[in-house]
Amino acid sequence: MDAQAWDERYAGADPVWSMEPNEFVARECADLSPGRAVDLACGEGRNAIWLARNGWAVTAVDFSPVGIDKGRRRLAKDGPMDWPIDWQVADATTWSTDDLFDLAVLAYLQLPAAERRAAVRAAYDALAPGGTFLLVAHDSTNIAEGTGGPKDPEVLMTVEDVLDDLSDRTVEVIIAERVARAVERKDEHGGRSEMTAHDALVLLRHP
Repeated sequence: MDAQAWDERYAGADPVWSMEPNEFVARECADLSPGRAVDLACGEGRNAIWLARNGWAVTAVDFSPVGIDKGRRRLAKDGPMDWPIDWQVADATTWSTDDLFDLAVLAYLQLPAAERRAAVRAAYDALAPGGTFLLVAHDSTNIAEGTGGPKDPEVLMTVEDVLDDLSDRTVEVIIAERVARAVERKDEHGGRSEMTAHDALVLLRHP
């Protein structure tokens, strides 16, 4: 999907995604000391807003101006903060910066391999020494073994794919594993059931 397609998807009044942070982003970042963070391909900004509310100075980047505007409006609705988010409309595959960050987040990026590689490298290369790289994505096995997520295998990935994207970089691997995520589903009768989605989780430290 290109930026225009995502603009159309984000155009509705309701969030496309929950405005709560992704559970793995919240879990892995909870004990980090706040500093400067970039949320690359931030969508509607749910993770960026959570990070900012927890003391991070956040740069939130997405190629959808509608998604960025939605995040900006959501943040304004929530009330003022000490550290406002720097919202940027830019493509994750070509974004670059002279700034250095303590945390780089890529959450549910959906790109073919070559474009994913460019975004992964852009995020990692923006880290200061000692910085943390966190990626969570729909795992390639989710189509056959899980629920939800895109059905195009071209935009799914494994932890091995992500590590290979950075094979010429020096990285310290903290976590690189497939993880399970509980997803609640409603049926046509109003009943609820819990299903399992499979994600790829990669947590790295920049030496």
